[in-house]
Amino acid sequence: MAFPGIIAIASSYLLGSIPVGLLLVRAITGKDVRQIGSGRTGGTNVLRAAGLWAALLTILGDGAKGFLAVWLARTLVGTPVVEAVAGLLAVVGHNYPLSTGFKGGAGTATTVGAAIGLWPTSGVILIVVCAAVIVGTRYASLGSITVALLLPVTLALWAWLANASWAYMIHGVGTSVLTLWALRPNIRRLLRGCERRVTLG
Repeated sequence: MAFPGIIAIASSYLLGSIPVGLLLVRAITGKDVRQIGSGRTGGTNVLRAAGLWAALLTILGDGAKGFLAVWLARTLVGTPVVEAVAGLLAVVGHNYPLSTGFKGGAGTATTVGAAIGLWPTSGVILIVVCAAVIVGTRYASLGSITVALLLPVTLALWAWLANASWAYMIHGVGTSVLTLWALRPNIRRLLRGCERRVTLG
């Protein structure tokens, strides 16, 4: 791989590793979000630890990491394979950040952010469907699972119907695996009917 590609890939992991939720919760409450609730650093656990506005800022920040990773890869290299891998590595960095002992989140916001960078329409689809699922069921994890399963489908349809590169499926399938793996405890609780619901109060 040429030097710009190496820079893009390495930077993607480092961008993903920025612990937005951890930093926000620490700044607002002085607490370590990893010691609260699920122990993850993503928006849902930040909501429990520091409230709605902190959660929204976390989601935006985590999404920006994925978007910037794809943008940087497109700027430096401009090939679908590197862009897709960059988006995937941003999610790897978010889920397994070096700076926090490889303890991060489930990667949903970062996945969607990268999807927006790859194909904005896919990001809109994911946001609308995910929001509808969460509002309808009050299960944030079910929204994340929906994103994980839907993204590969949207990218495959894009490749098939619009002749886009099938290389973008690297991001779709890879992030799907990462998210579902991270959400194993949530999936078990959903199956048992004891998953925690999202509350704003």
